[in-house]
Amino acid sequence: MTAVSFAALPVAAAPAAVEVAPRTETVADSHSAQIDALFAALGMPEMLQILQEEGLVYGDDLANQMLPNGTGPVWQALVADLHDPDALHALMRSGFEESFGDADVTPLLAFYNSEAGQRIVELELSARRAFMDEEVEEAARARFRNIAVPYNDHLGAIEAFVEENDLVEMNVAGAFNSNFMFMRGLVQGGAFEMSEGDILADIWSQEAETRADSHEWVYAFLSMAYQPLSAAEIEAYVDLSRTAEGAAMNRALFAGFDRMYGAISLSLGVALARQLQGETL
Repeated sequence: MTAVSFAALPVAAAPAAVEVAPRTETVADSHSAQIDALFAALGMPEMLQILQEEGLVYGDDLANQMLPNGTGPVWQALVADLHDPDALHALMRSGFEESFGDADVTPLLAFYNSEAGQRIVELELSARRAFMDEEVEEAARARFRNIAVPYNDHLGAIEAFVEENDLVEMNVAGAFNSNFMFMRGLVQGGAFEMSEGDILADIWSQEAETRADSHEWVYAFLSMAYQPLSAAEIEAYVDLSRTAEGAAMNRALFAGFDRMYGAISLSLGVALARQLQGETL
């Protein structure tokens, strides 16, 4: 948003009445408003709420694995603060807008505000919330493992969507960055000493496992989310991904999530290190 400054007029020179021209909307204002509208159409407020709930569960798991006394009210309050939806939105939004640049939002708004677009968003949000149940996620993964290759038309359309948006690679890169920032936070917090080169080496040593897990998660999630859609409906969604605007949005979404998860992971690492050392959070 553009800033508006006001200059003081000398009293003697001021007229009896001053007409103030209405503030005109700039191109940047309009583009920013369109991104707000796109975020709303994408169901981003609900998605960030789900991510907060996921973060609270992950925070408990992390504490129970790494802290002598496990999780507790103080730790849970800190984790909840790190996953505040407004803070998540600010991080997500800044990363998205920087990556998206001046790409045209109009065709994206037209699709996601359509009946087909809103149905896809609702299915994705519903599946994401369902995946918070570990049994549901494992069942979806098991179903995917048992699917024969070559895939049927429905899963073939999902495969085209995954490949067009580079979803597996993007998820692997996001996992690497989050893990790196978490380890970096542990080092900054004084839990142990480790060079960035050693951190990277440790993360890359798990590359095959991370890639396999990301591949399975992406296909299991989308197979569950898009089960009610026909292959033709999924292919129409792939067509949107092939446009310049669709590709720009996909890159921008990952840039936003990458910034958000990177910041959270770093803070979690620092907080956990201090807790391990018995410091007051």
